[in-house]
Amino acid sequence: MPPTATTHQHTVPASRRPLATGSGGAPGGARRRVPLSLRKAAPALLGYVVVRLFVLLVLARWAHVQGRGLWPTLAATWDSRWYVGIADHGYQQELGTALDSNNLAFFPLYPVLVKAVAAVTPGTHASVALAIAVVASLVAAWGVFAVGDLLHGRRTGTVLAVLWAATPVGVVQWMGYTESLFTACTAWAFYTGLRNRWLWAGSLAALAGLTRPTGIAVAAAVVLAGLVAYARSRDRRALAGALLAPLGWAGYVGWVGLRIGRWDGYFAVQKLWRNEWDGGRETLRQLRRQLAEDATPTLYLVLVSFILLLSVGLFLLCLADRQPLLLLVFSGVLLAVVLGSGGVYFPRARFLMPAFPLLLPIALAVGRARRAVVALVLGGAVLSSAWFGAYLLLVWSGPP
Repeated sequence: MPPTATTHQHTVPASRRPLATGSGGAPGGARRRVPLSLRKAAPALLGYVVVRLFVLLVLARWAHVQGRGLWPTLAATWDSRWYVGIADHGYQQELGTALDSNNLAFFPLYPVLVKAVAAVTPGTHASVALAIAVVASLVAAWGVFAVGDLLHGRRTGTVLAVLWAATPVGVVQWMGYTESLFTACTAWAFYTGLRNRWLWAGSLAALAGLTRPTGIAVAAAVVLAGLVAYARSRDRRALAGALLAPLGWAGYVGWVGLRIGRWDGYFAVQKLWRNEWDGGRETLRQLRRQLAEDATPTLYLVLVSFILLLSVGLFLLCLADRQPLLLLVFSGVLLAVVLGSGGVYFPRARFLMPAFPLLLPIALAVGRARRAVVALVLGGAVLSSAWFGAYLLLVWSGPP
């Protein structure tokens, strides 16, 4: 059995072990497995929906007090407008010189889905974008549960899904943003990889790579784990999955280069958005400023700093926990990308939201705790997520 099917010192229970052949099974078997999996995930999905609805109610009430509409706040602000604009008018043809204005920085899967769905439904592009995000969030929560259940059982999987719902910046899960779609592709890529269904894992990793720049972390995880599985088992499907995984991210980056006529075109676009790799110097400068030097730091930036530090600590716990290779590589590469960027500081908590494997040590501990402890931890997480979500959209003056 490949190392990606183990955690701690024990193997995945027999009822959840990967298929020996690495195949996806017959179509009839798949039709039976999906309803069974959905039924098993029902408590986690119910918990997820309850959390998101509570956060939405708090946001709606806060917006009403401020005299602002809930729908435009969720569907027509910041990055949402960029994705809708791409669905409306397509991508730019040139690099240009203006800062923060080139839409080639935004990956294509989400706006393509928005345009396709809007073509067969009566909704506007903005409303369709919001609907896709909500549906994708449910698929993501299901996948997050499935990974947690596969590794540690149903209780841990349920807690993991609820914790992911209640992240401090979880409000973007039900906005016209790509985080939900990206997490859905990521979670199911990992689940299928852990079950040795490498063609599915590689295909889903490629879709993740078409969704966000950080899809490179998903691709790296599936490539490395697939190659390790191939070296151990000589299963050509593992090799094929590893070859498929980077095609989405690399394909879009290459297409941008061709579109604007230079090999480093995508990175030139990112430079116009002030996103460049600096090895973490800007991150350290901001951490020092927010936590030590600024006498009156901005609350949200302090929260971002706390999340970055907490994520590093949780990654160390994941290493000590001996998580599967797929999850460790993804979390490690994602942290390296986010912490090593010299770009803007404030969205970095959102960039880390899809890193649900970092929550596994907490979910495992909470899942083993008494009910009173579970209620205290999850209740506190939900309340803080509702408050910070409303603060982020209605008080903080910048993008989430």
